[in-house]
Amino acid sequence: MNPGIKKTVYAVFDIGKTNKKLILFDEDQQIINEELHVCTDVLDDDGFVCDHLPRLTEWVLDHWKQLRHHPHYTVKGVNFTAYGASWVHLGADGQPMLPLYNYLKPMPADIETKFYAELSQSPEEFAADTCSPRLGLLNSGLQLYWLKYAKPEKYAQIHTSLHLPNYLSYLISGEKFSDFTSIGCHTALWDYKRNDYHEWVYREGIDEKLAPLTRDSIASVVDGIMVGVGLHDSTSAVMPYLAENDEPFVLVSTGTWSVTINPFNSNALTPELLRRDCLSFMTPRGEATRAARVFLGREHDYQVERIAAHFHVKPDFYRSIVLARPYDEASAGFRPACMAGTGPFPDQPAEEWDLSGFRTASDAYQHLMHGLINILLESIHLVWQGEKTIFVDGGFARNPLFMQTLSWNFPKAEIRTLEVPQATALGALVHLEQGEALKKTQPLFTDEDDMPLAAVRNEVSPVSK
Repeated sequence: MNPGIKKTVYAVFDIGKTNKKLILFDEDQQIINEELHVCTDVLDDDGFVCDHLPRLTEWVLDHWKQLRHHPHYTVKGVNFTAYGASWVHLGADGQPMLPLYNYLKPMPADIETKFYAELSQSPEEFAADTCSPRLGLLNSGLQLYWLKYAKPEKYAQIHTSLHLPNYLSYLISGEKFSDFTSIGCHTALWDYKRNDYHEWVYREGIDEKLAPLTRDSIASVVDGIMVGVGLHDSTSAVMPYLAENDEPFVLVSTGTWSVTINPFNSNALTPELLRRDCLSFMTPRGEATRAARVFLGREHDYQVERIAAHFHVKPDFYRSIVLARPYDEASAGFRPACMAGTGPFPDQPAEEWDLSGFRTASDAYQHLMHGLINILLESIHLVWQGEKTIFVDGGFARNPLFMQTLSWNFPKAEIRTLEVPQATALGALVHLEQGEALKKTQPLFTDEDDMPLAAVRNEVSPVSK
């Protein structure tokens, strides 16, 4: 790089439950730098573990300041992606006034009972209308309800509640917005049938605590830098695939949970689909996207440990197996131990899979893979509409037996692995570049004084009350 010439970059703050990352991309969407921060948990005001919000805030602002004055980079835009179901509650002074409560925190049974008793419909109908299985505080809207009745004095002091990605944007832009990807992800806030907040949100006055919804990805232009609104990490991870493919596809994102996402299936969920672990994500434009999940990675790892112990082999024995065997009836005997109450067969109890009939660890693993694929197929078919391309990413994309066996079950579809480095962060960048600021005709960036030449106003969705 020539002295005095700065490289133009985009920055993405990618905030996970464990790791917080700042990733820099060049103008060709190539990663040029990555910084990792591990934020130590603290206890909230009830003694339950949660993220350390002041430390996270300080880390974001410190790194933003460094970027703004970096000797080698000129920042063109910044966006944010973060885990969902988490609120930052701001007081009248615009500062956080409560902990970043953990979505795994138990919801008091009496308050949850009160919530569902006051609905004008059954819990099953409510779950279908809001695409929100009953998940306690993982339905983030219920956190506001809980605060209203469990901590009324603190609730009364809340001026605005922002989902975590939108709070990160607010730190830099000073603008308060809600985005559809955060509002629409199993929050119990959004009525997918009415395309509006659910009636309970208005009845309880929760809407008065929420920032305006925006369909644009740009919150503002600050000192010539586009500042994104932020988005939920699950939606963000799909964005790179949508950007690169014109034809409909399904994405099977594998890990501890394997989530099958069909961005082209916007059909409403039924109580039965919800019971079988389907859910809906929301696109940045407010459109529904159907997904289905199964506890595949956890089950795989648990059974691999059992096989290794049973046959006295190393835990990574399966990595040397590269050719899948055709299905046989012995595979029908597989019984999962970690999936009870989840996935496409929620009523199937946890059982111990009998390994005594297998001669070798390799033999058992072949049947394990068929057994897992059989369950995954049920999950995929809950969202698949005959799309000709199925992408697989995550750990199982590198498992040859998994890929071969999956391919056999979709003979008319192309099974592809498209490993996208830092897909979630890249999705936030793709989202930023789709913003309205890029369509303006007036110059957005300044010369040497680095002051904004034009203000950018967001398109705010009309949400009736």
